[in-house]
Amino acid sequence: MRTRVGIVFLLALVAAAVAAYLALTVVRDRGPVVVQATEAPAAHVVVAARDMDVGHTLTAEDIRLAEWPSAMVPEGYSSTPAEVVGRGLLTPVKLNEPLLSGKMAIKEAGGGLPIMIPEGKRAMSVKVDQVIGVAGFTLPGTRVDVLVTLDGIEGISEPVTQIVLQNIEVLTAGQAIERDTDGEPVTVPVVTLLVEPAQAEKLTLATSKGRIQLALRNTLDLDTVDTPGVRPRGLLRQKQVVVSGRSVPASISVEVYRGPERDVESVKRPEGS
Repeated sequence: MRTRVGIVFLLALVAAAVAAYLALTVVRDRGPVVVQATEAPAAHVVVAARDMDVGHTLTAEDIRLAEWPSAMVPEGYSSTPAEVVGRGLLTPVKLNEPLLSGKMAIKEAGGGLPIMIPEGKRAMSVKVDQVIGVAGFTLPGTRVDVLVTLDGIEGISEPVTQIVLQNIEVLTAGQAIERDTDGEPVTVPVVTLLVEPAQAEKLTLATSKGRIQLALRNTLDLDTVDTPGVRPRGLLRQKQVVVSGRSVPASISVEVYRGPERDVESVKRPEGS
């Protein structure tokens, strides 16, 4: 029995040695195996060569071509400079950001502020200072309420302040975007608001007849409020006299003297006294 097991074990060792020898011979004859990595085809995408603001008109110096994996190109990308040169930016872009079609106006529209105004809206600029402009926090894209203070006009006996416009988008703040080839902003002390035609009328009247103030609001807060406005006397608390601890009679007695005669009359107390 032991002899049979030893013979089987010996035959297994011989077979393993022969298989290893044959494998080594095959690998040596074929030479080294070279594995070549397959690269995904690349597409050319137009990207920004520098940071640019809204309204800027793109030139050849503002863009460059970048290689992009063809399977991962963003929707609406541009592949040649001719597709983007001469178009105005609708949104700010950063260095190396792809210039997608949704971020640019058509060539016929040019650049500057007009391309940022949606159909049915108007852009109106109002003069501001650090107080009216909420200390510089009225940046493009923020939303504000417009308050007006009126005094000295017909029908109003005392000053009154009230909200006249709510949830108004700020287009530009502290800069006026000129429609030129350079696209460089010119600093002016104004805030440009995006309003509807009826709101533009209210804003014009408010700035001409009174003093306006902007109130910055949360961009996620879309609710409107209905306020009656406030007058100077509404700023002060009304002093109230509360009589407690004793009952107040409904009438009082008054002594009346007619010559030497004395008479006592009862007088009803006025309501609210």
